[in-house]
Amino acid sequence: MQRKAYRLKAGNINNLKIVSEELSAPGPGEVTVEVKSIGLNFADITVIWGLYSATPKGVFTPGLEYAGVISAVGSDVKNFKPGDRVMGLTRFGGYATHLNIGSAYVIPLPGDWNFDEGAAYLVQVLTAYYALLPLGNLQKGYTVLIHSAAGGVGTLANRLAKQMGATTIGTVGHPEKLDLLKKEGVDFPLVRDENFFKNLDEILENRELNLILECIGGKMLLEGFKRLSPEGRSIVYSAADFVSPGNRPNFLKILWKYLRRPLIDPLKLTDGNRGILGFNLIYLYNKVHLLHRYLEEIKACNIGKPIVGHTFEFEQMPDAVRTLQSGKTTGKVVVRT
Repeated sequence: MQRKAYRLKAGNINNLKIVSEELSAPGPGEVTVEVKSIGLNFADITVIWGLYSATPKGVFTPGLEYAGVISAVGSDVKNFKPGDRVMGLTRFGGYATHLNIGSAYVIPLPGDWNFDEGAAYLVQVLTAYYALLPLGNLQKGYTVLIHSAAGGVGTLANRLAKQMGATTIGTVGHPEKLDLLKKEGVDFPLVRDENFFKNLDEILENRELNLILECIGGKMLLEGFKRLSPEGRSIVYSAADFVSPGNRPNFLKILWKYLRRPLIDPLKLTDGNRGILGFNLIYLYNKVHLLHRYLEEIKACNIGKPIVGHTFEFEQMPDAVRTLQSGKTTGKVVVRT
């Protein structure tokens, strides 16, 4: 089978080039998916730049999630058949019109979901759930600070937290995103402007801050940590502070921010009974039994469909990545093949 795929050597968004190549038949435990929609993730930017620790060496195809139709199945696959609509995860390789993947990494697409919604779901919802529950120990009555609350992870994290009986504080970088936060039922929508910490302190005057979903880094991480209540946890899953506009990384700026990054004394953790935890979703990719268990638990929460905020055509992939990079998006950025 011939397919089209984006290939690049990490370092520059402009290195993304479409190639036509042969795709082999699926292996015994694999399925071939005809990809209809591709979900973009913030991690894609750092992978394309070569800053992500798991970035493949040499030339590779980026992309972590997709939705489409199964076109072929391997000899050992019994739970899927050609024609099934699915959404799935892959450890890179998603920026393609067709791909082979282990059958354990595809999930049936709900009947009333379209392909864009399927491609917008798995990475975000697993990130939100794993941060809130297994790592964050979310409890009813907690107050949760969710950064980038208008994004794919943020919107689903807010829904999950509200379902669990938590109070949510959602932050955004631009005031025009506040309407979405209000629509999504965020209890305290905030803009990360010059008055942010003052406004946050007013909200926290009569309540404890129990949990932070931290994806910004820098001063935001440090100041949030200072405000955590005893037994509070900051869950770090990204560091948007290191990403700036441009086709390639500004290494001087990144180095400057790296050298000035907050360094938290472990003794301060014991002083306040507080903790910082970090995770990488590849951990769950390698623990597929946990991945499926969490998806079943998420399904029981009934939090609805993800928000697809921006769509592009396959030939516009570099522009889609730059749009995600801009920080001006809401919901998920999706590319259609």
